[in-house]
Amino acid sequence: MCHRLQKRGSVLIRDRQHSDNVATTSFSRTELLALVPSLRAFSRFLARDAALADDLVQETVLRALSKSEQFAPGTNLKAWLFSILRNFFLEQTRHRNREREVLSDYAASPDRVTHSRSSLQERETIRELDHFLWQLSPLLREALVLIGAQEMTYEDAAMVCGVTVGTMKTRVSRARTQLQTLLEDSDGENEPSA
Repeated sequence: MCHRLQKRGSVLIRDRQHSDNVATTSFSRTELLALVPSLRAFSRFLARDAALADDLVQETVLRALSKSEQFAPGTNLKAWLFSILRNFFLEQTRHRNREREVLSDYAASPDRVTHSRSSLQERETIRELDHFLWQLSPLLREALVLIGAQEMTYEDAAMVCGVTVGTMKTRVSRARTQLQTLLEDSDGENEPSA
């Protein structure tokens, strides 16, 4: 019986320590879990591989939990998590010394798209947009995805990329202009000649 009491006592102490640790974090695990779908979407954009993307998200969550005391209350948790994810992704690619090779491989393979859409026309439109998106420089493409697809504010996207808000606005503007030019050039090529 004494052994059972010691065991229960250690569980209570461990539970109390766990609740003390949770109290010192600046965000709740519920808030973190609510952002996992957005993290997965961004990681799939970066990695373009489902398994690698899931690994990136898992590592991001682990790092966020272990470094939770570094999160400044009142700031954007999503932007903070995206920064962790992006930095981890870049850290991995630099470590392997393959960043240029990976980006050029992605740019050369625009036909890799998910086939979950039912409409052939929707798939073709997505494939075309994906093709043109990957013709943009990596910095412009990243800015456009953060602002457009992830619906981040310019401030949050700038924080993720470690640049000023003005730089982020310039990148998005340039990306939109280049994308529009690519689309117009493509439409001109597809028109039948008279």
